[in-house]
Amino acid sequence: MLLSIAFPDISPVAWQIGPVPIRWYALAYIAGITLGWWALRAIGAARPAVLLRQDADDFMLWATLAIVLGGRLGYVLFYKPAYYFANPTHIYAVWEGGMSFHGGLIGMMVSIIAFARLRKLSILSLADRVACVAPIGLFFGRLANFVNGELYGRVTSLSWGVIFPGGGAYPRHPSQIYEALLEGLALYCIMLALSRSEPLRARPGFLAGTFLIGYAAFRTLSELFREPDTHLGFIVGGVTMGQILSLPMLLLGVVFVLRASRHP
Repeated sequence: MLLSIAFPDISPVAWQIGPVPIRWYALAYIAGITLGWWALRAIGAARPAVLLRQDADDFMLWATLAIVLGGRLGYVLFYKPAYYFANPTHIYAVWEGGMSFHGGLIGMMVSIIAFARLRKLSILSLADRVACVAPIGLFFGRLANFVNGELYGRVTSLSWGVIFPGGGAYPRHPSQIYEALLEGLALYCIMLALSRSEPLRARPGFLAGTFLIGYAAFRTLSELFREPDTHLGFIVGGVTMGQILSLPMLLLGVVFVLRASRHP
């Protein structure tokens, strides 16, 4: 018998207000966006200042829409295109689950470019500031994945393996916690440390590139413990869709960092 930890009996619904369920997943998004907004205000005003407080406030609406719409469309296109093309009305059923970080990232990139052009801001400098606060949302999002018992890991014999309700009888890696600690906490600490340097803040694209490299590396590592999506499995050999989608991030991040390093 493998050692294991029983999955905590946590309802995905935090509160029930009449007929309206308030889910932990929604609260995670709210917490990530709210804390990210406060942090963006601070780093946006740090020298060399990029964002006025009003700009930071306005951008968070754009960011919220980008995360939700991009994340949902990314999941539809990257993970279940055949299903959603056959059932287009289900595309809007976000309460059924299904969000893609990589789709949300594309949505965020579009919103950064559009907002920066509208407000006549530096696109890369805005991207740098947003990159510094993005791990906050990732941390809360992965914790919500754990509470929902979704995106669990592969079978393990380690003593901290968890038997998830939908994961069969064998203990599995709590890969959501791994990702929360790597993509969320560790990456946030890295970005926070680097963003304290005014010379690095003054190099457009350096912080954004570091975030892209860091996320791609941590996601690729965590995918070694995460169970591939059942409808996809391994794409090529032992490579998952998450790892494939992280490769362009890694390459783009390297380009940004190298370009910023040449900046006077």
